[in-house]
This record gives sequence, structure tokens and C-alpha cells, in this order.
Amino acid sequence: MEKVTAIVLGAGSRGNAYARYSLERPDELRIVGVAEPDGARRKQFADGYGLAADACFESWEEILDRPKMADAVFVCTMDDMHTAPALKALQMGYHVLLEKPMSNRREECLAICRAAKESGKALTVCHVLRYTSFYRTLKRLIDDGEIGQVQTVDQIENVGYWHQAHSFVRGNWRNSDQSSPMILQKSCHDLDIISWLIDRPCLYVSSFGSLNHFTAAHRPAGAPDNCMDGCPHSGDCPYYAPKVYLTGKTGWPVDVLTVDLTPEGIAKALREGPYGRCVYACDNNVVDHQVVNMEYEGGVTASFTMTAFTADFTRQIKIMGTRGQIMADMTKEEIRLHRFGEEERSVSPKETAADGFGHGGGDFGIVENFLRLVNGRGDNLTSAAASLQSHLMCFAAEKSRLEHRTVSMEEMISG
Repeated sequence: MEKVTAIVLGAGSRGNAYARYSLERPDELRIVGVAEPDGARRKQFADGYGLAADACFESWEEILDRPKMADAVFVCTMDDMHTAPALKALQMGYHVLLEKPMSNRREECLAICRAAKESGKALTVCHVLRYTSFYRTLKRLIDDGEIGQVQTVDQIENVGYWHQAHSFVRGNWRNSDQSSPMILQKSCHDLDIISWLIDRPCLYVSSFGSLNHFTAAHRPAGAPDNCMDGCPHSGDCPYYAPKVYLTGKTGWPVDVLTVDLTPEGIAKALREGPYGRCVYACDNNVVDHQVVNMEYEGGVTASFTMTAFTADFTRQIKIMGTRGQIMADMTKEEIRLHRFGEEERSVSPKETAADGFGHGGGDFGIVENFLRLVNGRGDNLTSAAASLQSHLMCFAAEKSRLEHRTVSMEEMISG
């Protein structure tokens, strides 16, 4: 495979997650440019990937105003900033690796699909779960007929109380007016996986959910706006910021706060930035729990639960077919297959050396697959066209939740 060159738009967690591939397999990928508005993060990224000053830019507009300088673009900007750079990159002849969601607007998702088709270039949406050994194993078991014809799928995303507080109460995705509804930002992964496993068109969606707990109504008496200002509830509040971030660990999610990962640097970031705020005194408006029900062609049904109120941080799934069932836990790497009339047995999802990377190896697997596409090889598992259904399902779920009605997918497609 010929080495691919790429520029990265957005040097945050996701940009680094995909760019890291170049450090593991430098003969396959080389990062040659970056656009990042935060000067400290831009410098950190440049140092990590050996970029000269003239390859570093403050905005995606600046780097894409230059003549084409690589084979591919990794679009890892914030949700509401995906469309314009993706479209511009395709127009310039770049292949595009696009962080999910494609966009936080239905019409922009459709526009990206059209542009990708017309461009003739590879555009891969980062539904990384399809590239994990865990979900690939589930897909293989279904396709091999191990449980007959799938009738029902039930998936739970255990967001985890601390992860909800970090990303969706204090963090970048706390407010749908500034990013996306949580069902789209966090769980288009899940609706994509359910649809991939069922492998049929979704017809109807209904959804319920709300923001119940992380509100001012639950703020303990005397709690300051910032945890660092002497909160009297520090001993018994699980969301007390120093408990989460001042633990001596400096990986994710701590490295999101600041590039200065000394105790003093982290404490300063907590005092001055959003991650030190009391979780009951933030400007968050996304749900903290939501359920989605789906009907697919042929009467196949599915349900999905996303909830903040769990100690664990994993995905669990039960797949029920006409000849058996599968129960699985992604974090535990546990898959149990029970064919009716036979003894239950365990199936190992371990397949590749990439499994130790983020998202169960999905972060690594998707880049590997994308590089093959750039070289004219392989199939695009998560093209814009393949990813469109799950995005429209998320928009339908949010519409259903807000309007208290069942939404047909035909309505979402036709507008």
C-alpha cells in the first residue's frame, strides 16, 4: 500500500485519535498539516507529528485556501463545523475522513452525501464501532445464520455518570444549540450499529427522554458555581471536579482540560475553564437519559437506551433471532451465543492487534480501512450513503421526543 499523506482539521481528542495511526504505521500514513484555533494544542500537535510552522494554521479556511497539499483531510472540527470543510475538501480533490456526526443538520447530511457521490473520492464517516472486533464478530454470527433471522435487537449505552458530567454537562457537547442533540452526537454510533446488524431499512421511530437530574433544581444548598471554590459537598458528591480530574492520571478525559498536565496546570484549568463547574450550575440542555424504539422493514423491531445513570461505561446488546439469541458486553469483550436446544457457548471477539486502541480498536481500524480506500482497495463500510440512515434516525428520534409522536423515516427522507 502506498503511503498516504493527510492534513488534520481539529487537533483535539478525535483528531489525535486518528492521526496516531501515523505514529504506529509511519510507512502507511504521514500527517503533513494541521488547523487548530487553540495555539497550545496546535503546538502540541505539531511537536507530536513533526510539523514545521508553515504547515500549521489557526483555521480550516486557511489551510484549505492553499493549493492541495495532501491526499486526504481528516475533518475533526466541532459538530456544527463539519459540512463546510468536508464539502470544500471534496471539491479540491481530497479524500475525506469525517468525524461523526456528518452534520447536526439534516439537509447538510444530505448535501454531504450528494457531494461525496459526485466527487468520486472516498468519504468515510467515523462510525468506528463497525470496525471493532466486537461488532464484526456479532455481524459474522448473524450473517452465518447462527441465530436464524433477527427479530429484535436491544442495545444499551451505559454512558456512565462521570462521562455524562464530563462531556454532556460541563463539556463541548452539553448544549444542543452549540453542538448537537445528544442522541445524534453520542448515539448515532448505536443506531448505525443496530441498523447494520439488522440490515434492513428503518420505517418508524419513536423516542422519549429528558434532562432530569443535571439541573439547578438539584443543586445542593451552598454549592458554589465552581467546585474549586470550597464546596461543602465535596465529600459526598460524585461529580466534585477534583475527584474526577486531580487523581494523578493525565490521559483522557484529563488531557481535554489543558496541555499543561501538571497538578498546578490541571487545577488552573478547573478554576478558569468549564470543567470545574458545579454540574448543577452549567448551561447544559441535552438529555441525561433517552430511549428509542424502531420498526424495520419486515416487522423487525429494535430498542435503544442511552443513560447517564450507570457506574459502568460500556455498550451491552441482546440480539434475538428465530433460532437463538446473542448477549454481549463490549467492555468485557464477552459474547454469549445460545442456539435454541443447545448449550450456551462463549465466542471470543478478539481478532486484531488494533483492539487495544480507542473504541475497542475501531479508531485504528477505520483509519486502516480508509487508507486502503485512498489506495483504491476495499469497501467503504461507513460511506456517507451508508451512514445517512442512522443520522436520519437520530433526527427522527429527536423530533419524536420533542413532539411526542411516532415519526416515519419517509418523512425524514422527503423533508
